[in-house]
Amino acid sequence: MLRREFLASLAALAAAPALGQSSGGLRLAEGAPFDPDDVIALARNLAARAYVPPVTVPAEWTEITYEDYVSIWFADRNALWNGEAETPLRLDVFAPGLYFPTPISLSVVEGGKARPLPFDLGVFDKTDKFPDLPVDETLGYSGLRLRAELEHAGIYQEFAVFQGASYFRAIGTGNIYGLSARGLAIDTAEPSGEEFPDFRAFWLEKPAAGQTTFVLHALLDSPSCTGAYRFEITPGPSQVMEITARIFPRLDMDHVGLAPLTSMFQYDQTNRHRFDDFRPAVHDNDGLQIVNGAGETIWRPLANPKTLQISAFVDDNPRGFGLRQRAQTYGDFADLQALYHKRPGAWITPKGDWGRGAVTLVEIPTDSEIYDNIVCYWRPEGGLVAGSEAEFAYTLTWDQRLSDGAGLPVLNTMMGAGFNGQGTVVIIDFMGDDTVPENLSDIDIRLSASAGTNTDGVLQRNPETGGPRLAFTFEAGEATLIEFRAQLRLDGAPLSEVWLYRWTA
Repeated sequence: MLRREFLASLAALAAAPALGQSSGGLRLAEGAPFDPDDVIALARNLAARAYVPPVTVPAEWTEITYEDYVSIWFADRNALWNGEAETPLRLDVFAPGLYFPTPISLSVVEGGKARPLPFDLGVFDKTDKFPDLPVDETLGYSGLRLRAELEHAGIYQEFAVFQGASYFRAIGTGNIYGLSARGLAIDTAEPSGEEFPDFRAFWLEKPAAGQTTFVLHALLDSPSCTGAYRFEITPGPSQVMEITARIFPRLDMDHVGLAPLTSMFQYDQTNRHRFDDFRPAVHDNDGLQIVNGAGETIWRPLANPKTLQISAFVDDNPRGFGLRQRAQTYGDFADLQALYHKRPGAWITPKGDWGRGAVTLVEIPTDSEIYDNIVCYWRPEGGLVAGSEAEFAYTLTWDQRLSDGAGLPVLNTMMGAGFNGQGTVVIIDFMGDDTVPENLSDIDIRLSASAGTNTDGVLQRNPETGGPRLAFTFEAGEATLIEFRAQLRLDGAPLSEVWLYRWTA
């Protein structure tokens, strides 16, 4: 049952007046009893009622320019627990405005009580270019950032950000931000338009001295459903998030995406000819990897198609899936500003029975690297039914590992016109290791195409990687779409992961 005090504290935070200038950093208000099950009960209770859109900040805040928005920022000196050496975490907040019109409720849990964090404009520094905007009771923080001592004592580096709808981003130590995750995807790429749920409230548990895993609770709300989320976050070279979500549909949800990831892919050596740019490649991630329920490892290089493209990899209880960045050297991008070679991948490991469904990949055309155009998620067969309750759990790992599957990973895929314009040449570079035989002719090439004609594959050893390179040429003929599949096998067993590619004219 919901505690009256718990609901009262949430309502009080939403109605807390915006403060003017202050000093001394983030401050907590008086608290009320809290139990993690309260978030589940709150989500269930909200789902039984009609959806109420969140309050938004004054329009003047959303009408500012990007230059205006970056001229106000949180001052690290005002972080929660700054100066408390025994507390291994620092909490920062983000200002509202521009793309972030919806304020969040934010509380800290300590000693069985949740203490709200009222909005305080004084915790931000700003330049004289920041416009004079109205300050009223609708203002609130737009998100939160977490920092900890990851490499050096006394230096608190950020490792996770939750800001905007149900988006959140994280990095392994030494990486820089790239792709994002979301709490839930609803009607992605549907003609009727996509629905973006919001994380409306967060509760961060204050960590004890020496604690290395941090716990965050979140309440999700949208016209179609509500949700109660629990994040157990362990930063490090491989940042690990143990995520549990309870979803309460208000409506029948035919197209729902669990554990969604969002990224950017503009071009690489498969479509380099389309872009006049000094850089060899531009992308946050270059492929989708899947380990399906049968244990087969699949690599699908990402594409930037000329029209919207959706791929569904039907499966039963997938073992894992995620977006990877296998290009990891400066020379792959030659970009000193974006540093794409330092951007992580994200890997989803489902827990329990996820049943039948499909790993779904959405690729949206883009001419610019500033837009995310890649989405992947698990779409459960049959969707979710109004009035039901669904729980799903998974591990989300952020790092630069090449693979979580079996077999030689694909390091790179390249495509271009054949000699004298004869067909299209495809090059697939596999990683080399001690499983690769000295004599490459011992390797069996399994290569197929859904249309067109193609030559038999040829294997050579790449002197730089030490791994096998598979090359073949194809003629599309009248075909406008061709599905390719390739794998290297040795003694009847898989030597490499399965390479899949969808070519479009």
